[in-house]
Formats: sequence, structure tokens, C-alpha cells
Amino acid sequence: MQTYILLTKLASQASAQLEDKAKASYEWYNAVKHNCPEVRFLSHYALLGRYDFIDIYEAPNEEVAAKVSLISRMNGALYAESLIAIPHNRYLELSEEVSNQYDDSFKSFLKQKKAK
Repeated sequence: MQTYILLTKLASQASAQLEDKAKASYEWYNAVKHNCPEVRFLSHYALLGRYDFIDIYEAPNEEVAAKVSLISRMNGALYAESLIAIPHNRYLELSEEVSNQYDDSFKSFLKQKKAK
């Protein structure tokens, strides 16, 4: 499964109306689990700053991640953005693959240039 990060900003009226924040959070979580049972939440944090919440979760594909964002929007989020997260070690492997391909292409280019 792919790891995703959801950044959420509540609408100002939703923030003002959340007298029972625990109940609202529980309802959002249940809506996600009902509509996306394959989602596995790893972390959920309230934030101080530009966004109100960050969720880290696993989903089988971007369509399921889009559903999570849509459910957030339908439950009072003004803004909900899902990002794909790549483990750091895999990112380093990808960087090395690209770098090696670039190095090989550049060496081939230089070889051709010298041959002329």
C-alpha cells in the first residue's frame, strides 16, 4: 500500500461550531472507515499554523486517497490536500537510479562529441 499525507484546514464556521471536537473527529473517522475500509491510519495530529490537522495513512491507490480528501471536505474542511509519501530510503534509491542514468547519458554524449 502507498503512504499518503492529508493536510486539512477547517472552514472558519466549522472551527467555531466544533463545540464537541471529539464527536466531530469520531464522525469524520467513521465516515472514512465506512467509505474506505481499506485505509489504514498511521498517525493523526492537530497542528498550530497554516493547517489544522495532518493525517498519515496508507491506501491502495490515489482514488481512495481522493475519497479521503473528499470526505474531509464534506465534513467541514475548507481545504484538504493529499500528498504521496515515499520512504526516504526508496527516495535515495530513486535518486541514485536517475543519477546513474544521467551520468551514463552524459558520458555517452561526451564520447560522441570526442568522436566528431
